[in-house]
Amino acid sequence: MKQCLIIAERKRPPMNDAEPEEDDREAANGDGPARTIKADELFAGKREVWIDLDGVRYRLRITRRGKLILQK
Repeated sequence: MKQCLIIAERKRPPMNDAEPEEDDREAANGDGPARTIKADELFAGKREVWIDLDGVRYRLRITRRGKLILQK
């Protein structure tokens, strides 16, 4: 069975102040804020891109409704 993550909205769950999030740790380490890439630049006119992370390929695609779907 394929795993599928639908990224529909950018709402965040309530935060637990006990442990900083990964983004907060990166900023605290002096790496600065996360890099922002415009979808137009990432997709370059296509509807999907493949992302390789530690030898595992992920497919990121734009749906007909303009949502992003990340599949393993």
